[in-house]
Amino acid sequence: MRGTWVKRAVVAVVFGVSVVASAPSAAAAAGLATGAATAAGERIVLVGIPGLMWSDVTPADTPNLWRLAGESALGSLSVRAVRKDTCPYDAWLTVSAGVRSAVGGACGMAPTPEADGEGAVVPEFSWLWEVREQDDAGTLGQALHAAGRTTMAVGPGAALALADREGRVDLYAPSPAEVTQWSRGDVVAVEIPDLVAPYVSGDRLSEVPELLSAGARRAAARAADAKLGSFLPRLGSATVLVAGLSDHGSVPHLRTAMLRGPGSGPGSGPGSRTGSGPGTGAAGTLGARSTHRDDMVIVPDLTATILARAGVAAPPAVVGVPVDTHPAGGNLNERVEALRTADVAGQTIRDATGVFFTTLAVLQVVFYITAFLLLRRRDGLPAVRAAAVALASIPVSTYLVNLTPWARAAQPAITLFVSIAAIAVALTVTALAGPWRRGVLGPLTVIAAVTAAVLLGDLLTGTPLQLNSLMGYTGVVGARYYGLGNIPFALLATAVLLVTTAAADRLVRAGRKALAVALVAALGAFAMLLDGWPGVGSDFGGVIAFVPGIAVTALIVAGRRVSIVKLGAFCAAGGVLVMAIAYLDYLRPPASQTHLGRFVGQVADGTFLPVISRKLGAMLSTLLSPNLMPVVLAAFAFLVFALLRPGAASAGVLPIAFERAPMLRAGLLGALVSGLVGMLVNDSGAAVLSMALALAVPLVLSAGIRALQHGEPVPAAGYPGTPPSPAAA
Repeated sequence: MRGTWVKRAVVAVVFGVSVVASAPSAAAAAGLATGAATAAGERIVLVGIPGLMWSDVTPADTPNLWRLAGESALGSLSVRAVRKDTCPYDAWLTVSAGVRSAVGGACGMAPTPEADGEGAVVPEFSWLWEVREQDDAGTLGQALHAAGRTTMAVGPGAALALADREGRVDLYAPSPAEVTQWSRGDVVAVEIPDLVAPYVSGDRLSEVPELLSAGARRAAARAADAKLGSFLPRLGSATVLVAGLSDHGSVPHLRTAMLRGPGSGPGSGPGSRTGSGPGTGAAGTLGARSTHRDDMVIVPDLTATILARAGVAAPPAVVGVPVDTHPAGGNLNERVEALRTADVAGQTIRDATGVFFTTLAVLQVVFYITAFLLLRRRDGLPAVRAAAVALASIPVSTYLVNLTPWARAAQPAITLFVSIAAIAVALTVTALAGPWRRGVLGPLTVIAAVTAAVLLGDLLTGTPLQLNSLMGYTGVVGARYYGLGNIPFALLATAVLLVTTAAADRLVRAGRKALAVALVAALGAFAMLLDGWPGVGSDFGGVIAFVPGIAVTALIVAGRRVSIVKLGAFCAAGGVLVMAIAYLDYLRPPASQTHLGRFVGQVADGTFLPVISRKLGAMLSTLLSPNLMPVVLAAFAFLVFALLRPGAASAGVLPIAFERAPMLRAGLLGALVSGLVGMLVNDSGAAVLSMALALAVPLVLSAGIRALQHGEPVPAAGYPGTPPSPAAA
């Protein structure tokens, strides 16, 4: 989860040596934990309240939930399945399968089961894999029955979750009021639909963000709470897992998750038997290795937790991991408020992302047009330089803003944008006013170094800055929960290559070319390994793209020629390297693997093609993005024209930048190579290249303007239209 810098660094160094040796011991430990759980025969009750958010849980409206929260470990539940919003049917099906699932077509409540003695059968259960290709449906129930566990379902959704491959549950009741003896089930699932039912019409979830008034929603929450209170005291010492399972409208939210029971106290993990009953989870947060967050879990984690608590080994299809808990300070009000704020932050980022990238695209296009017009006349050079540095400061500002409590403000979106602008201005002033301002590469080095340092530091501390960031990711969307995202990768690769070539430029001028090449290779390799290391960056495509960028940069610094053949070989080397890292991850126990190791498993069993197809489709869709392609086209057009016609396009500022700092060309070309390859191998596609250009081109342009302001001679040969040098004049 969140480690210290030292801990992360040690892990990065020793992982390759320890992973093979630790696999058997980890497997043995897992076996001991499973054996202990089997011997204990722990009873577990999953209470699914689809649509429940932490904002619904209050002492006045939901006293039973509030009391349970005081006795439990608390966290946020990211309910993302396959669609952008998750209906109750998809949520319960995901619990059943242990992997993100969707029924397809119409999506509302789960089907009503048919009575079968004391139990029930979900009608036409085989339809899910025969027609809807949900091959893993029934995984949870089948595993429980194979281990001799008795399943009890209360409500249609609960029956869907616990049904075996024949669609059967051992004991069934339509509602909690009809259950006479709760202790008969080893594993119990309860559906409380009061909060989501008003949002479902026929077999469809509401297509509006909020269908109910505030008063009506509070009434629905009170009804759900009363139903929970009617049977909660009758559960005895059973472990209780409450989950807000699904969305309630067209806008996704983070939902409620809480765990009360043995082994759920702070610092406990899967298989732990500490604690003796209700209350041991107090003051803890609920997280999982699947998200690498101390306070966030995903729906497949519920499946893994049920199996672990019941003492049943998880089948290979289950991608979730058992939840674990961690110490948390503050009283119950503060803990719940922090979880409410997490949803506010995620919602704000989700809503503001489109506006932000549209604004950034407009600013980039306006900047290049204005720079083109002003530079032709050599007019307003200081303003163009300041604007270039300011634009390059925006990306890192979107991460640094998470050091401020913007999500707690009365107007979080406005506070977010104002804070980003203020940080960008502060960085611009620092870059242009410090003692380094006199150097051609001074401001460039400052902004690139800050960007690289922030992202590397974020990786080493569990990525708290990328989470809920405009250029990062959010649990509300559920595409990624930890590691280095595609846009941050583009920024990190570009920043690292620019910083290393700025340093290499000094070394080359001092006649230490070999050391300069070694510096580029070493710093680039360090950043690249953190980018791809499981549990740190966990970035598959980034490694493939980073390797050729580093290699091209190092070759140019060394004065070697770069060919298409060499470039292809570098890309292949990146692919081999990332597969080697992924294979090491694959050797670890399944519960400890990241998506890198799981991909190796998919390659081994032949199920990787849908993953590749999905990522390819996502990449191609970005090529038409109105927020990304203008940045790519404007930056590329300016860059190409400025290199081919430097006098007409930029008053020769790019040639003079490369003349004053010859290694700068290596950094720029290396960043462009990483951006281009990254666009092709990442599902974010054009976003990778656009962000590489958005950082690199303005910074290089600012360096050229500084050189021009120094009155340095501009190389005339080969650059028609450039003004004569002062000496020639």
